[in-house]
Amino acid sequence: MRWGIIGTGNMGSMLTTSLIKSGAVRSDQLTIYNRTKTKAEALKEELGLITVADTILETQQNSDILFICVKPHHYKEILDQLKGKWKKDQCLVSITSPIAVDQLEKAVPCEVARVVPSITNHALAGVSLMTFGEKTSEAYRTALHKAFSHVSTPVEIEEEYIRAASDIVSCGPAFISFLLSEWIKAAGDVAGMPKEKAAVLTENMMTGLGELLSRRIMTLEELMEKVTVKGGVTGEGLQALEDHIGPLFQKMFEATQRKHQEDKKHIHL
Repeated sequence: MRWGIIGTGNMGSMLTTSLIKSGAVRSDQLTIYNRTKTKAEALKEELGLITVADTILETQQNSDILFICVKPHHYKEILDQLKGKWKKDQCLVSITSPIAVDQLEKAVPCEVARVVPSITNHALAGVSLMTFGEKTSEAYRTALHKAFSHVSTPVEIEEEYIRAASDIVSCGPAFISFLLSEWIKAAGDVAGMPKEKAAVLTENMMTGLGELLSRRIMTLEELMEKVTVKGGVTGEGLQALEDHIGPLFQKMFEATQRKHQEDKKHIHL
């Protein structure tokens, strides 16, 4: 199976690195292209035998599975360049949520899928969201599941839930990082703890929490119950959170849903 990646920005370079370093894809099976060629060449220097293409068309022609890793409003430009060049047994993979799989199926004659990755895939962890088209063959479904099992837990997601799922899986690390940064700041503001010390404690607490959850030692609900002693400090802290959190997360999901709908209105393939 030959693989191709168009665009080696943050997500494209993460996919390239993760797929190769995890052993999901051999370096000699991968062709990459980036408008600024030096970025692609830097990945080749790091990863070995990958091919750096001179054009988008060269990448497409060298690939059975082709990822387009660019911003949604650039998709039409790329698809226009590749119009009439597709083979029906190729598979085009989008990594962006605003472009629906059935929208891609109408734009190209080949098979299509969507895989939304996460920055956590750098650590060969987290989730990759998958949505397949009606024409996607079992061979390509299996190949994508197998490859992304090396770098994540692949989860198939329905189109109607793609934005909320992406918020949790793909945007979630940024959202949680923001909240933890505020948490660290508050430890300094209220208790005078140095930022560096609070950051180290927080990072290690999160690592331990992740281990508890990933090893299925306890659920979130069980964890809160076991740590909370009646009349104790944890209970007071939880009550303060409950009293002041308000509609924070509802507002977050509403904002991302609104932006998602705006983006979809401006995308034409």
